[in-house]
Amino acid sequence: MKKDIHPKAVPTKIIFQGKVVMETMSTKPEIHVDVWSGVHPFWTGEERFVDTEGRVDKFNKRFGDSYRNKKK
Repeated sequence: MKKDIHPKAVPTKIIFQGKVVMETMSTKPEIHVDVWSGVHPFWTGEERFVDTEGRVDKFNKRFGDSYRNKKK
C-alpha cells in the first residue's frame, strides 16, 4: 500500500432528528440520516405485508391467460 493516500478516519457521530444514535469511525465527523434501524418498520416489528394476492388478481383481471397462451 502507498503511504499518505488514504483519508484520515475520525470518530463520527450518526445523527437522526437532532439526536446522536450511534458513534463510529468515518472520514466525516458527523453524518445526518433520515432512517436508521431504531425507527425502520422492519426492525421495530411494525412491518406491513404487501397484498400480493390482490396484485395477482388485478393482473389476471387485466391480462387474463393471454400472456400464457402466446406461442414462442
